Amino acid sequence: MAAVFDTAQDGKKEEKEYVMGLEKGLAIIEAFGISKGPLTLTHAAEITGHTKAAVRRSLLTLCKLGYAQQDGRLFKLAPRSLRLGHAYVASDPLTKVAQPILEMTSELTRESASIAVLDSQDAVFVARSTHRRSLSSGLGVGARLPAYCSATGRVLLSELPPADVEFMLNRMARPALTPHTCTDVREIMRQVALVRAHGYALGDQELEIGLRSIAVPIRNGRGELIAAMSLSVATSRMTREQVVEKLLPEMETARRNFASLL
Repeated sequence: MAAVFDTAQDGKKEEKEYVMGLEKGLAIIEAFGISKGPLTLTHAAEITGHTKAAVRRSLLTLCKLGYAQQDGRLFKLAPRSLRLGHAYVASDPLTKVAQPILEMTSELTRESASIAVLDSQDAVFVARSTHRRSLSSGLGVGARLPAYCSATGRVLLSELPPADVEFMLNRMARPALTPHTCTDVREIMRQVALVRAHGYALGDQELEIGLRSIAVPIRNGRGELIAAMSLSVATSRMTREQVVEKLLPEMETARRNFASLL
């Protein structure tokens, strides 16, 4: 006789094990990243959608635990909060092997090299090596780029079912960051399809005027896509064709190194 599963009971069990207070606390921490500065109770409530009373309890708890600090009406994160991001970097197998490979690739190409993973609608840098000759765009570990218009983002989107990518694009804001930014869903879908066909993505001044980037998928030994690797170059140094001709071979070497170690 086939087993009968009580989905209502399963749902109640999940709700019982769900810690709402933890959700609110993490939402508060993320709110600081959205605001890019200190928060008042009112501002934090607006960002998170929680009541001011709930926000106040979460912030005071974070202060007591040493993850936040209060200065009058303003709250800000404390240095202890860096432990949260470091915990990911220190425990993830990808980041453990990425840095030496990125530094070698950056030295060989004399360009900035990065590793990013997909987080909702963004490509998030989890490792980075910046060559001294490269553009200084202020990007580092934890920086986020919109997936729809970044080379790393389009590589990461290429592994998803096309229907899921189209659904995501239609639901997200797609502002034009430069005059070259592609915001049309059909064209973005075409670019993502080209990644699947060619194995790399090329970004040409869509994020920043004067900056081109090329990205390739990083896969583990089982062939599963786990990240995207990118190199960035000033438009004054390389044409689109030169970016592919000169940088892609080194990236292919790095990609094989990743596959042998992951």
